[in-house]
Amino acid sequence: MTDLDVHLPVADLPIDDVAELTRRSERLGYDFVWQPETWGSNGVAAMTVMAERTDEIGIGSSILNVYSRSPALLGQSAATLQEHSGGRFRLGIGPSGPILIEGWHGVDFERPLRRTREALEIIRAVTAGETVNYDGDVFSLSGFRFRSEPPADAPPVDVAAMGPKGVEMAGRFADGWHGIVLGPGGIRDRLEDLERGAELGDRSPDDVRTQISVPTCVHEDGDRARDLVREHMAFYVGGMGTYYRDALARQGHEDTAMEIAAEWANGNKKEAAALVSDDILDEFAAAGTREEARADLQRFTEIDGVDAVSIGFPHRASLDRVRDTLHALAPE
Repeated sequence: MTDLDVHLPVADLPIDDVAELTRRSERLGYDFVWQPETWGSNGVAAMTVMAERTDEIGIGSSILNVYSRSPALLGQSAATLQEHSGGRFRLGIGPSGPILIEGWHGVDFERPLRRTREALEIIRAVTAGETVNYDGDVFSLSGFRFRSEPPADAPPVDVAAMGPKGVEMAGRFADGWHGIVLGPGGIRDRLEDLERGAELGDRSPDDVRTQISVPTCVHEDGDRARDLVREHMAFYVGGMGTYYRDALARQGHEDTAMEIAAEWANGNKKEAAALVSDDILDEFAAAGTREEARADLQRFTEIDGVDAVSIGFPHRASLDRVRDTLHALAPE
């Protein structure tokens, strides 16, 4: 049976609202709550509060990038959150993209796949309590070990990736894969990449928890819900660099992806959103009335090889809209 997770809004919500949504998700029976980190609240601080105010639900980072924190610090943070949550934590890492890494953190976006792989290996050594002697192409560490008692069960380390090589790496080395901007056809293509990676790593694809985040929105006015998701997709494809645009293009929408990016770059945000057609919404999202959104979501939960589907939310959705969507799509 496919797990149903929650991908918290990217919007910079107050910590108390983040904790309230996490508690609500726990009461409603969701399996995991994932906290993103962009240029808003500190993700590690937020997840500490989330763990403190819940009892059973899984908690994890949908992505902490591997540029703004060292691998050792990511490992320290993961071990501490695993202890604080009572063993409910998963660490999601990834390179993010150059627009955020260079524009916000001021770090060159170099060798993203290699950096992610090395970070993953170092994090595992840290959380296992090993003395870390590592000589990689990107990182070199020696002589230290995690000073606190390592967690009895090391937290799983997942990789967030959208492209073929990134997903192959997740299949080969990680404990899980987080996918985004993927329709059913794109998911199946990426699952083939994951299986190839698992084969290269001499492991089973079943060892990798696969989780897909789907933009969702429920409103009694179905068209209003769909328009919020249109705006959300246009924001990512047009305003967040090339990764999301390329993901859309790989799935047969190259012309539309380029048109959205061009309109957004020219400041025409409404025109960019209008280019997100009903067909694209139907392929990539679950939005509309409660009945429509639940039927859309089922197309994702029924895909063989997907272990969990996360409901995500448009970046301009109100807190009440997020709450209503959580309730409307909760496990039955």
